[in-house]
Amino acid sequence: MKNKEVVAKAVFDVVKDDLTLEQVERLLENPKSAAHGDVAFPAFSLAKIYRKAPQQIASELAEKIDDTSFEKIEVVGPYLNFFMNKKQVSQEVLSTVIDQGEHYGDFNLGNDNNVPIDMSSPNIAKPISMGHLRSTVIGNSIALILQKVGYQPVKINHLGDWGTQFGKLIVAYKKWGTEEEVRNNPIGELLRLYVEFHEKAEEDPSLEEEGRAAFRRLENGEEEAVRLWQWFRAESLKEFDKIYNMLGITFDSYKGEAFYEDKMDEIVELLEEKHLLKEDQGAEIVDLSAYDLNPALIKKRDGGTLYITRDMAAALYRKRTYDFAKSLYVVGNEQSYHFKQLKAVLKEMGFDWSDDMHHIPFGLITKDGKKLSTRKGKVVLLEEVLNDAIQSAQDQIAEKNPSLENKEEIAKQVGVGAVIFHDLKNDRLNTFDFTLDEVVRFEGETGPYVQYTYARAMSILRKASFIPDKKKNYALDDADSWEIVKFIQGYPEMVLEAAEKYEPSVVAKHAIRLAQAFNKYYGNTRILAEDDQQEARLALVHVVTVLLKEDLHLLGLQAPERM
Repeated sequence: MKNKEVVAKAVFDVVKDDLTLEQVERLLENPKSAAHGDVAFPAFSLAKIYRKAPQQIASELAEKIDDTSFEKIEVVGPYLNFFMNKKQVSQEVLSTVIDQGEHYGDFNLGNDNNVPIDMSSPNIAKPISMGHLRSTVIGNSIALILQKVGYQPVKINHLGDWGTQFGKLIVAYKKWGTEEEVRNNPIGELLRLYVEFHEKAEEDPSLEEEGRAAFRRLENGEEEAVRLWQWFRAESLKEFDKIYNMLGITFDSYKGEAFYEDKMDEIVELLEEKHLLKEDQGAEIVDLSAYDLNPALIKKRDGGTLYITRDMAAALYRKRTYDFAKSLYVVGNEQSYHFKQLKAVLKEMGFDWSDDMHHIPFGLITKDGKKLSTRKGKVVLLEEVLNDAIQSAQDQIAEKNPSLENKEEIAKQVGVGAVIFHDLKNDRLNTFDFTLDEVVRFEGETGPYVQYTYARAMSILRKASFIPDKKKNYALDDADSWEIVKFIQGYPEMVLEAAEKYEPSVVAKHAIRLAQAFNKYYGNTRILAEDDQQEARLALVHVVTVLLKEDLHLLGLQAPERM
């Protein structure tokens, strides 16, 4: 039982005529200082019932409460302060984690139901930039967290592999590109052509119409347009996979926009059957005024389809294929209105499962306070950032631990992990500025700090040749270990909060606080002192390593045992 449950039951036993157990639980507080105990019960709410001063009520309750579960109960003014039995609680907590290992904090909320997660989704023929990092690592972490609470995540990379930009690219390639240059440097050359198209289109607006016409030819299946498109796509995917391998992220599906090109007619037919389509200045729309939203534009005047039509086809395909419990879209905050319209149109069509679709928005990464833009060529390439982070980690390892085995592999785990952690420690809705020097540090609230803490704890266990045994008594009663024990005890609630909020930063902040608590303990305690508490202290260190490793795993990071 959790500390608050134990206290609530003890208080309820003496106030059951006046308060329910739930009311008692709601009244309990966490004291701001450890000097005031572990759980506090304020007696104010009983003053009207008993017609006595809260201080007097607190004193009378203290005399009646069974205190065998507590080290002591103190009355401080109107508060009853409960000090838990440290030995009893620490023994229960440590033995539970030793028994359950990485499965401590697992739940079966999801009953193995599928949850498609639309994430990453870079555009073909453009590099994966820092702008793609957030969707990729937030989506991956949410998948891992949902797996821990009993869902089956399905990670979908909904590639941007269709649309007018491919018409523009075909025009740019035919005017200013060569096959040799594209083969030598696919993404770099395709990006150069894309940027050149937009620069020249500012001087010559007729290029825009040429781009649209080229895309119509692609939509109509013209042989040359299709061949160029397939080539651009294949070359792009090779580059993407290189970066996903660096991040340690895999996908269950790469079905992008092009996959749904032949599935949109069904959507339009369904809308017509349900008399939802209306003509507006030659375009076809769905009226969403009942949802306080602008009309959804389904077909343009020229008959071309839009993102929303494709996204409706994708939503229907995912429901039929995965029969999802919920479907998540890890897409930037600026797309919020689009997803409101998408859900509203599906709801109008009678698809009540649209209520299970959730947009998981996030803020921007900026560089020097400015938004990153592909169109103007202001791109910070993710591959370059990851390589710089790995090099920074290598430099620091060479300085601090030059004899370390597998230095290159560990530098990769630390450098890449630093970039991922720096993103995920921020609340996902926040916008933040990226500076590499702040990211790859072994001090402060960083990924390398958490990884280093894990490695330090593992070295203690190796030195002591400690092997945990769930049947042994690992009771601790000192104040320093108690702070960590309470933190460990709250781990399952932290996992639930992260899952319910789709918020990896909850896990990242937990990892930082646990690492800080352990390092404080390490600084204040002679863990390997040969006395009757040594094994219990080592059990605590072992449990810290279990949870730090699981925190790092839930964020998509590796946990090197030596650093």
